[in-house]
Amino acid sequence: MVDQARARRLAKRISSIVATAIEYEVKDPRLRFVTITDAKVTGDLREATVYYTVMGETLDAEPDYEGAAIGLEKAKGVLRSKVGAGTGVKFTPTLAFVLDTVPDAARQMEELLARARAADDEVAKVAATARPAGDADPYKAERDADE
Repeated sequence: MVDQARARRLAKRISSIVATAIEYEVKDPRLRFVTITDAKVTGDLREATVYYTVMGETLDAEPDYEGAAIGLEKAKGVLRSKVGAGTGVKFTPTLAFVLDTVPDAARQMEELLARARAADDEVAKVAATARPAGDADPYKAERDADE
């Protein structure tokens, strides 16, 4: 078993190398909008999982997830050789690319929070003008009688 701190450092280095190689060295147009978000390395340093996300060309354009996956699969050998040259470890880890769903989940959470805030504002507006159905203090008569 290897030191977990070493595995984390190696994962960070791998994500940096892969991101730089995709941006400057790999000339595949399908990878133009790919962003490397994270990397994880197994305890034996033999396998690395690289997480990525794809942005659309414009704000309203749908990202090309399938094209990005095909482009990354095609460039896997070149990227692995870049990782091997850049890390200097005895065994270059194999690379697996996984689409990162965290940005989508974060966007969904933001939408849910915005809906909850809007519902809270509606309840606050209704409560501001609300009046009790009966007396304002229904227990007042009992307190007066007890005294």
